[in-house]
Amino acid sequence: MAIRSVASRKTLAALKETSSRLLGFRGIQTFTLPDLPYDYSALEPAISGEIMQIHHQKHHQAYVTNYNNALEQLDQAVNKGDASTVVKLQSAIKFNGGGHVNHSIFWKNLAPVKEGGGEPPKGSLGSAIDTHFGSLEGLVKKMSAEGAALQGSGWVWLGLDKELKKLVVDTTANQDPLVTKGGSLVPLVGIDVWEHAYYLQYKNVRPDYLKNVWKVINWKYASEVYETECK
Repeated sequence: MAIRSVASRKTLAALKETSSRLLGFRGIQTFTLPDLPYDYSALEPAISGEIMQIHHQKHHQAYVTNYNNALEQLDQAVNKGDASTVVKLQSAIKFNGGGHVNHSIFWKNLAPVKEGGGEPPKGSLGSAIDTHFGSLEGLVKKMSAEGAALQGSGWVWLGLDKELKKLVVDTTANQDPLVTKGGSLVPLVGIDVWEHAYYLQYKNVRPDYLKNVWKVINWKYASEVYETECK
């Protein structure tokens, strides 16, 4: 299973490179699907390998493909002076571009247990969490509750408000990035609560997914972003 998933990822990488060259040759900035720093099955039992593979290869890849297509159409519309098409493309760019941005963060927010996934944050981020939420448990409870209560599809975030110099918990609908809630917000941890992130394993019980995903949250990555943005 692991060998097959590695092979499929190599094939996908080759296709991505070919697609990027073709579009790049035409002078349009393109985006590619990022590789995962761990195998698809590495987050089990919190998140199954099947979910990770489909989520990464199918869903995230679709956002990247559609984002590139929309950008290509936008370039053509701008060159033609077609203002109505430029306006019409904005929703596709926001949705698919947001999907790419959010998922690129999400993969970094996860880590196998043997590589530190689930280990509590230390240092300045750990202290800030205690200050703003009382404890890590308080933060987890708040984010899990808001993620479970989010109607439809979307994301629940732990962010840093650089302007107010404080941590915030917020949600975004669909594939809206956290920055759509405020230009000073920097995402530290984002949890995908679209059904494709958990349904094959947890069915329609989103709270169970939100309970277990914390076992593989990469607090080391979140801490690095926090320390960089606080400088």
